Amino acid sequence: MSHSNNIKTAGHSLENAKKALIMIHGRGGNATDILSMSAYLNVGDYALLAPQADNYTWYPNSFMAPEQSNEPWLSSALEVIENTLQLALDKGLQAENIYFFGFSQGACLTLEFLARNARRYGGAVAIIGGLIGEQIDPGKYMGNFEQTPIFIGTSDPDFHVPLERVNASVNILEGQHADVKLAVYPNFGHSINQEEITIANKFVFH
Repeated sequence: MSHSNNIKTAGHSLENAKKALIMIHGRGGNATDILSMSAYLNVGDYALLAPQADNYTWYPNSFMAPEQSNEPWLSSALEVIENTLQLALDKGLQAENIYFFGFSQGACLTLEFLARNARRYGGAVAIIGGLIGEQIDPGKYMGNFEQTPIFIGTSDPDFHVPLERVNASVNILEGQHADVKLAVYPNFGHSINQEEITIANKFVFH
């Protein structure tokens, strides 16, 4: 199975915007849900792009399952993000003016895509996510973020995403010269809090 390129849009058109935000929804969510988060972010003048996963999930198993068990969905999901990014680039936006926001499964997918394709982006926000695979394979991750700001927020504990994996992911990203800010909230639960929104706006969408 592969995902269709079903990209929902909001905000300004790519032709008229100077910046774009790619938003990746979580398991069971949808593009419209994640686009609604933009109302809380300082992205009023951005073009907003949110691809929709077929069957509302990007890959079937845990992000820490053996990678092969999530194929071919995982590779297709990463290709969808690549296509969404390329859509913005083809309209003349520079990578340093393209931003990312992902939640849960969407945060894992966002971080995985960025680490595999590191360059100077505008910035990224990943709420409750980490790099994908049974073990992290540093050999998959290439490129230089050139101090791209990446904010990661998470709960400890989180049923789906262990803090140990989040910390290991931060180490990889920092090794690729990302400017990573991590915020850990004890027993907060699997959701997004107001402080994370505030940090995202100050650190990434300023």
